[in-house]
Amino acid sequence: MSERVLRWIDAHTLALLLVIMLLRGGFLLINGFDLIGDESYYWDWSRQPDWCYYSKPPMIAWLIGAFTWLLGDHTFTVRLPALVLGTVFLGFFHATAKAFYGARGAAMALLLVLATPINVLANFLMTIDAPLYCFWMMSVYYLRRALFDKQARAWLWAGFASAAALLSKQSALILPLMLLIFLSLDGQRRPLLKKEFWLYLLPIILAAVPILWWNQQHDWVMFGHSKSHFGNHEPVSLVKHLQWAGDFLLYQILLVSPLLFVLVVISSAQAALNFKHLAAEQRFLLLMGPALLLGVLLLSVLQKAQGNWPMPFYFTGLILLVGNWLAGAWKTALKYGVALGLAMVLLTYSLPIVLQVFKLQNSAFDPTKRFNSWQELAINVHFERLISLPNPENTFVVALGHRYLASELAFYLPDHPKVYRYESSGLVTSQYEVWSGPQAFIGKNGFVIGETPAEGLPAELKTAFENFRFLAQIPNPSKPNSPYYLYLGENLKFWPETVRPALVKEGYAPSEN
Repeated sequence: MSERVLRWIDAHTLALLLVIMLLRGGFLLINGFDLIGDESYYWDWSRQPDWCYYSKPPMIAWLIGAFTWLLGDHTFTVRLPALVLGTVFLGFFHATAKAFYGARGAAMALLLVLATPINVLANFLMTIDAPLYCFWMMSVYYLRRALFDKQARAWLWAGFASAAALLSKQSALILPLMLLIFLSLDGQRRPLLKKEFWLYLLPIILAAVPILWWNQQHDWVMFGHSKSHFGNHEPVSLVKHLQWAGDFLLYQILLVSPLLFVLVVISSAQAALNFKHLAAEQRFLLLMGPALLLGVLLLSVLQKAQGNWPMPFYFTGLILLVGNWLAGAWKTALKYGVALGLAMVLLTYSLPIVLQVFKLQNSAFDPTKRFNSWQELAINVHFERLISLPNPENTFVVALGHRYLASELAFYLPDHPKVYRYESSGLVTSQYEVWSGPQAFIGKNGFVIGETPAEGLPAELKTAFENFRFLAQIPNPSKPNSPYYLYLGENLKFWPETVRPALVKEGYAPSEN
């Protein structure tokens, strides 16, 4: 890597981060992509602030709620927290790398993380990844200061950062666990378990209390959902295991870039095999990410693993890789890895133009299809609503099918109506089954929409209204062969109870969240 480039990055780090934030902000404004399903789903959470939700702790909803309260319910403002958090992440990532390997190593580390496509997505999509990555990196930075620079206050700052990470995603509990392992294995720092470790743990415990209280009040629904991600719920063939592993590897290659992924895995495996001979700082870096990455790679062979699970583990893996580079390893490979990664990043940003030039929009080769259909659908639905009821105030909407239909209509319909979801199976599959039904709309009119024709509608749903009639068939932009059907239910008499009590504790359907 050119020393001139590294020196420039070191001398202009703050300016570089500000320019990157401004460029990414411009992309947020002009890209024209609709919110993906998870983004609108979390936005709907933000309309009902709470201490926890069906599948995740509350941080994502709190952040979206704060930004939309200040700036309004717009696509840009929903995604703006991701841009801010992503920039803070880059600052702490650079500072952490600098604390371990000096200015030259920090410049190289920053270049590496900017060459990963996941860093693009984490600064663009407002999902749980954005706050998790930011607070995870802050935790590692302050733990490094506490452990190796012996800064007493850093223990508490690390605790607050890890608490914020826990409020973002329950997997952040790995942070205190890995710190406990590190301290237990390090004889010189083992005495820190008597006081400093507990000082670090205090904010995490305080953050966990409201999450646990909420779950106790809601039959431990978040834990039931999390449990559904692990293990195989039915016999799985060897071919299926290999397919899962292949899909997972492809996901890693696309999000991290091929060469950087391979280099991180190799350097992580080498460090793990030579654990006894590593310096304390290298052991810390290994335990705070790469060791966990290797574990998830193994897990992906045994069961289906989500591609984004190991993403926080790459951060210290990249820093550890920089340490090897400074020691003289991977000089040429990293040069090509950065070049390939940056090319993939540029392609990611230029996708809208590339797809338009080659006329690939909405084709099988268009990875942006999931961004493009919801606003169009909402416009068509609203048009039919106005035809049937010129004044749709004091009405509600019921979505049949996936939770994304409910959340996207709630966001993109002009009046942001209250949207409910009818789950006839009795399973708790989303936050909509945790919330109560539309009892507040007894005596009011409601619109029902789904991909179900009239003859397939649940009888109990139709009889819940005094009158129930078909309104229109609406094109499905993402699935032309599966149109939506819109119905009007007049004068809601009661709301049928769909969540069967016997299934509340066991009926959690696995999802991609």
